[in-house]
Amino acid sequence: MGFSKTGLGRWLHKKVVDPLLQILKRGAEPKQLAFSTALGLTLGIFPICGVTVVLCGFAIALLGKNCHGPSMMLANFVTTPIELSLVIPFLRLGEFISGGDQFPLTSDALKKVLTGEASKEVLLSIFNALVGWFVAAPFILAALFVMFLPCFKFLIKKFSSLPANPSSGKELHPH
Repeated sequence: MGFSKTGLGRWLHKKVVDPLLQILKRGAEPKQLAFSTALGLTLGIFPICGVTVVLCGFAIALLGKNCHGPSMMLANFVTTPIELSLVIPFLRLGEFISGGDQFPLTSDALKKVLTGEASKEVLLSIFNALVGWFVAAPFILAALFVMFLPCFKFLIKKFSSLPANPSSGKELHPH
């Protein structure tokens, strides 16, 4: 049984591949897609869980036509599993930059957080994780943009002339 036949493969195709193909078939501008996708990924790794969609919404509202909202939101969605794995690196970077003490990531750290024993340390660690993200974010955004631009140029060239729905033969046109 191949990957595409599994539940995960079908889910990825439905939630990631199909939306990406729809975006590409609309013939969007490669620079706009590369920037929007890079920004969606960068905002998607913001070290406070649950606020990345709001950040992307603000970015879309602020940037207007300079941003492609669907690609930014798709990138934000795809980044969700990575977000948690980067909290500790951002925390450690922020601690390094601020010169502060390291937040102890011990087996009883969660217990101390839940009982209120580590409330000051938790707030300080959140601040340090934000500092780490703010320092790293421009570099991440730039690197992703540089990496995505040739990819989107190629993908748009390859997929923009295909019908949106192969069974209907109708093409999607830009708004």
